[in-house]
Amino acid sequence: MLQQLLRDEAGFIISAELVLVATLLVIGLIVGLSEVQHAVVSELNDVADAIGELNQSYCFSGFHKRDFGCVIHAVTFGSDFEDQRDACDNNQCDIACDAPANETPKFFH
Repeated sequence: MLQQLLRDEAGFIISAELVLVATLLVIGLIVGLSEVQHAVVSELNDVADAIGELNQSYCFSGFHKRDFGCVIHAVTFGSDFEDQRDACDNNQCDIACDAPANETPKFFH
């Protein structure tokens, strides 16, 4: 059994080259996924901008039904609404790319 184990060449040896290649692949994968995250956030920001540009204003007039005796039988009043620009419409912000900030002193609360 020991002789068979020593002659067995079906194993996997981790070499320095393999570790280097695997490390480079993992680093490349992390950078690629980070770029995908930035692209998805950018597209979702574009979708939010498009929704924010929708005008939700409306207006409809009222009506009433009056017979010959000047008696009003039914009345529906009109209404209108004017959509104002919100503070968050077209908010162009970068979620992951904030400017660096200095640390606050330890005694500052």
